Amino acid sequence: MAEIKAKLTGRDARFLERSLHAATWKVVLSVGLPLALYQGLNMLFTVLDTMMASHISKESVSAVAYLSQLNLILSAVGGGLAVGAGIQISRAYGEGDFAMVRKRVSSLYVICLAVGLAMLALILPFTNAFLRLAGTPDALIAVGARYFMVEMLVMVITFLNNVYIAVERSRGNSQRIMGLNFLVIGVKLSLTAYFVYVLQGDLVMIAVASLVSQTAMFAFALKNSFGGEDSAFSFSLAAVTMDAATTKPMITQSVPVIAEKALFAFGKTVVNAMSTVYGPTLVGAMGVSNNLGGITTNPQNGFQDGAAAIISQNYGAGKYKRVLEAFYAALAINVVIGAVISGLELWQLDWLARLFDSGSADFHREIVTVYRYEALGAVPLGVNAAVLALLYGLGKTRLTLLLNFARVFVFRIPVFWFLQRCTQLGEASAGVVMMVSNTASGVLAAIIGLFVIRQFRKNDLPRHEHDGEGIEVG
Repeated sequence: MAEIKAKLTGRDARFLERSLHAATWKVVLSVGLPLALYQGLNMLFTVLDTMMASHISKESVSAVAYLSQLNLILSAVGGGLAVGAGIQISRAYGEGDFAMVRKRVSSLYVICLAVGLAMLALILPFTNAFLRLAGTPDALIAVGARYFMVEMLVMVITFLNNVYIAVERSRGNSQRIMGLNFLVIGVKLSLTAYFVYVLQGDLVMIAVASLVSQTAMFAFALKNSFGGEDSAFSFSLAAVTMDAATTKPMITQSVPVIAEKALFAFGKTVVNAMSTVYGPTLVGAMGVSNNLGGITTNPQNGFQDGAAAIISQNYGAGKYKRVLEAFYAALAINVVIGAVISGLELWQLDWLARLFDSGSADFHREIVTVYRYEALGAVPLGVNAAVLALLYGLGKTRLTLLLNFARVFVFRIPVFWFLQRCTQLGEASAGVVMMVSNTASGVLAAIIGLFVIRQFRKNDLPRHEHDGEGIEVG
């Protein structure tokens, strides 16, 4: 292969210098805050989407809640590749190997496009059969099959958008991510409102709005990914390679992340199916509760993503003390976010539930019953997110797989089974199980985090740290 030309732009060189040398908590805040807003706005648009679906019918809310989890199982492939490869892109960036950065960025786009098209070809022609195989109730298939088909098209475009977001996150360009998210939300919500309230459309039109909005982001991704001659973060067909040195670390890091995301989403579909014993609308109530919880956890995930990139860059550069500083900063921020936002939501829970209940007193009661318990796990989930940032940044994705597997298949599904058969909690068990699993996940994350930090202090901190005086940017 011909030598790949790659260099940093002035902005990328300045960010790398800040990431490796500026006050760590300031870097975490400056990178994480736009990402937290990005994630929070994503959750807001999901919440508003659910509100608009409730205008169609309460069955539509349940269909969106159920089918969204199936879509998340499939989307785990692209999302996992973006996260795992993003770790390696950030590390090469921190190491100063800018040719490797460009090869990994370019190759990742091609891999995700190929995977997305393959999944589309295998599933789309057999949508109804696939939904039945996944245990989807017939009533929800009737309401949401065409919605799911359009969402499959959205998924392929989102694969590529996830790569673009991972690349921009690696280079600290979180403000651009936030700006593009404003664009996506503006297009999505405007179209959804028009389709639902003016045209009196069905769920398919909600999915069409998603397709248009994600396509708009992809147009900007194309423009920005081909911009900048020889930029380390731009796409180059000549830089696409499947050699082991380029792709093996990305795939190795991504496989556990793909598995964890798919298993987590699959586990939630199992929980949804188990909850139907209390009636089909409880699935919708759990979906609404999950959206309300996301108002807290999505900003936490934003700081998780930002801190993971900073940790990976500093680890690649040998700045080992800054690795722990970034983790502690993310931990403090996420605990505060969990306490403040969930507290405000509990204070106004009755008002929030009225936004989604479609005028049904029973549905309102179910939403309040579930989220009153789920909100209590927000602070432990902040701990969980900070530990995940540390594990992702260090490339310990097998441990992240363990954490997320335990969260659903140890702390959630078996506990839900026990609560349904051995207690008289009834539909409240759907909220109790979320509280138990989220709290237990935070405790397990803290234990794993303490172990990893102890090993890191023993094995890495004593090693010589680079003084970082010379960063080659040309």
